[in-house]
Order: sequence, then structure tokens, then C-alpha cells
Amino acid sequence: MLDTVRYWLAVLTIISMPPAVLYWYVIHPFASAWRRLGRLPAYLIVIGLCVAIGYGLWQIRDPLLGVDYGFNPWLSALGLILYLIAIYVELQCRKHLKFYILAGAPELSRDNPGKLLDQGIYSRIRHPRYMSLLFGTAGFTLFVNYRGTYLLLLALLPLIYGLVLLEERELRERFGDAYVEYSQKVPRFIPRRRRP
Repeated sequence: MLDTVRYWLAVLTIISMPPAVLYWYVIHPFASAWRRLGRLPAYLIVIGLCVAIGYGLWQIRDPLLGVDYGFNPWLSALGLILYLIAIYVELQCRKHLKFYILAGAPELSRDNPGKLLDQGIYSRIRHPRYMSLLFGTAGFTLFVNYRGTYLLLLALLPLIYGLVLLEERELRERFGDAYVEYSQKVPRFIPRRRRP
């Protein structure tokens, strides 16, 4: 039973994570073009592309997963801790993010560019959702313990960093000096110690 759960969580990770990251690689650098096209056509194109890639990954899931290293209670315990950290960070983000923001609506909207998030967890780090994504994926990876998920986690590190750079460029275009000032005060990933 546990091996079945591990397998399906590994499959879920390996087929959903690449399209989820690709979604933002397609949205952020081309936000102005998507705005001209309109939100609905943009969603249909980008989500269609992500679903097609997910389906392709599903077709080759077992070779992608590779070696199953088996259940390891110590790695699973560490994975659980990382996953709980991811949940905590995500819950802090959700206090400030509505679904339409999570789906990229401000990036695609002509009329409503959204507002600069600088409250709550966003006053401590600029990209908590990416941190949550990495902690959550690392937690899943340690629990499922498949070679393919370890390789995916390693690939995510530079991909997420590149995505952050694209997102920050798009945010500077959208919010101008307000974002530049915010980025000078708030670090990307690791919060600074608060001064007494």
C-alpha cells in the first residue's frame, strides 16, 4: 500500500511540476502580448500547452521516474518536515493572494494590473510561493524516493531562479519605481533578521 502511494505521488510530481513551471515561463516574458490578445485566449493557449505536456509526461512516466530507492523512514520524516514548512509558507501567502492572482490574471489583464504585495510574508521575502514550491517538492521527493523526482528537484533550482528573474522584470514594468524600492528593502528568498 505504501509503495503504491509513493508511486502515485511520484507520478503526480513528475507530470505536474514541469507544466506548472512552464506556465509561468510562458506568461511572464510575454505578459504584454498576452494582454493584447486577451485573458481568455491566453488561458486557453497556455493551459492547453501545459495539459499537452502533462499528457506527454504521463505517457513516459515510468522511464521518467527511473529507479525506486524504496521507502526510507528517515528521509520520509525529513520530507514531512519540509512539506509542513511549505504548507505554512503557502498559507501565509494565501492571506494575500486570491485565486485570480494565483492564476496570473493581473499579468494578463489590460485594466487591472493588481497591486504590489508588500504586506505579511511579502514584507519579509519577495518570492515566498517559490520557496513553498521548492520546500514542498523537496518534501515529496524525499518521501517518494525515486531517482526521477531527485533529478526534477535539481532541475527546478535553476528553473525557479530564472523564473524569478523573469517575474521581477515583469513586475518592474508593471509597478515601476515602487517595485524597485520594494526589491531594495526586501530580499528575494532568505529573510533578514529583524532588528530589535
